[in-house]
Amino acid sequence: MTLPIVLVTGQLLTEAVWQPLLDAWGDREVIVADNRSDDRIEGFAQRLLDDAPPKFALVAHAMGGFVAFEVMRRAPERVAKLALISTLASADGPAQTARRQGYIDLVENGRFDQVVEERIPILFPEEKRGDAALLGLARRMAAETGAETFLAQQRAIMARIDSRPRLGEIAVPTLLIWGEKDGITSRAHHEEILEAITGARLEVIAGAGHLPTVEAPEAVVPLLTEFVDQ
Repeated sequence: MTLPIVLVTGQLLTEAVWQPLLDAWGDREVIVADNRSDDRIEGFAQRLLDDAPPKFALVAHAMGGFVAFEVMRRAPERVAKLALISTLASADGPAQTARRQGYIDLVENGRFDQVVEERIPILFPEEKRGDAALLGLARRMAAETGAETFLAQQRAIMARIDSRPRLGEIAVPTLLIWGEKDGITSRAHHEEILEAITGARLEVIAGAGHLPTVEAPEAVVPLLTEFVDQ
């Protein structure tokens, strides 16, 4: 029997970030977890567990990775496989908190539209910032997310705990995917997770930024399909 898959999406992103996978997995049971209805990582994780099948593969991107770590703390027996994309296990440091506070200030001053423009240089490598399709997708996902949901997501991210101390408890097959030109997470962030989880493996996507599922679907879709099926 094919393993059900739960996708956990990052902030300011919608299920459109998964579209290449959704297209490829049309005959599978795939659930996109709710990333809009809470302002705590713990709330997102519990909602996911309430809505998910008894056993599933968990594929998480960015903020979704924070949710995935909480799922693994709460119900590790329900996750058969874990894939983490463009994420990190530590809590925010001062620089990240300052950046997030800057986004909050923009929103509170009625300049939500500027948030995604501020993020484009860290979402996409320089050579892709003229790609109208990618930029249009990022802007549409932000608009569909909206200011109030974005603020709730920011509160959740800023209050998250450091997941590193318990990474070693993760005992399921784990795949890490990182775009080599990601402006938000680094190779070091992924190496830290890789070293802590026994048997984990890291796949680096050449030329991709923070959104490898839509920047390089020709690489990411086969990787994840093989991982879930093996």
